[in-house]
Amino acid sequence: MKSNLKFFKNLKSLPVDKFLQNVLYDKKNGYYNSKIPFGVKGDFITSPKISNLFSEMISIWIISTWEFFGKPKKVNIIELGPGDGSFAKIFLKISRRFPEFDAAKKIYLFETSIFLKKIQKEKIKDKQVKWIKNLKSIKNGPVIFFGNEFFDAIPIKQFKREEKILYEKFYFLQKNYKIKELFKKASKKDIQNINSYNSLNELKFIEFPKTGFIELKKMIRKISNLRGCILLIDYGYLKSKNQNTLQSVFKHKKNSVLRNLGKADITSHINFNLLDEFFLKNGLKIKKTVTQREFLQSLGINKRAEIISKKMKFSDQANLYLRLKRLLSPLYMGNLFKVKLAYKFVSNKFFGFE
Repeated sequence: MKSNLKFFKNLKSLPVDKFLQNVLYDKKNGYYNSKIPFGVKGDFITSPKISNLFSEMISIWIISTWEFFGKPKKVNIIELGPGDGSFAKIFLKISRRFPEFDAAKKIYLFETSIFLKKIQKEKIKDKQVKWIKNLKSIKNGPVIFFGNEFFDAIPIKQFKREEKILYEKFYFLQKNYKIKELFKKASKKDIQNINSYNSLNELKFIEFPKTGFIELKKMIRKISNLRGCILLIDYGYLKSKNQNTLQSVFKHKKNSVLRNLGKADITSHINFNLLDEFFLKNGLKIKKTVTQREFLQSLGINKRAEIISKKMKFSDQANLYLRLKRLLSPLYMGNLFKVKLAYKFVSNKFFGFE
């Protein structure tokens, strides 16, 4: 239990987001800087690792969006949280089939983890790809941001409302080094911020992605100034609700949030209702949120699977459709994962949305 001390940085208590920031992103002890989280030997698996079909569909969506933008001679594609580089590798491969787009595109991988950046660089060796940890180097547009399971990994704040008073949740380190929860009266700034969102007004328990919104605002400024869009795919819910959605996985199994700290992944579900309100407040247009199942099927993933399966032996076909089921079935990722598009452009046309 004494190992818990390193995540508190000699402090007795920390708000949920600051504590999770230390657990997940500390340069020495943080989860994303100390182990490979993806794949069979890791703790979880993402859609690009489940099937190349996912990355193919997103690649085609990005290329079609560039076409709807009028085929500009330069376009910046920014992948948010590239994981192990699986999507970027397929995207580069697909791009080469479209010479005009291939010549126009420049790819940026937005990654803050030095550890994961090394893994990505081993997989991706291409002069069109540049790694960034901020957006300062992106000075022309249009821009297309894409993030798969990016937003869920950004630490959130948690609050409870009692008799119209807002209290923030903290983690407190006891003398025996065990961690317990406690609530302190929220700061005036946080109270004002939270009260400005209608979707949170009736809630008794509130999850607020303060850090995530700060990051998104930087992207929104680029979209507003240079024109473009942001496509986010993540798991979450459509209507605000009173629920603690913090969850942890360790070796592909559910794990208590406060166990295996620094060795297990911790994420939260996305409140897409709140996300919509945030984008609109910051001057972007939005498309109606759709499920991952609806989105991928509208892009033709089933047809693509049918075409490539014809050249496969039976065992490979079975594997292909098993992976497809994980992406599309309501029993797995199909409905839990949602797709959000926010944009600022003359054209309102995008594949995959009504």
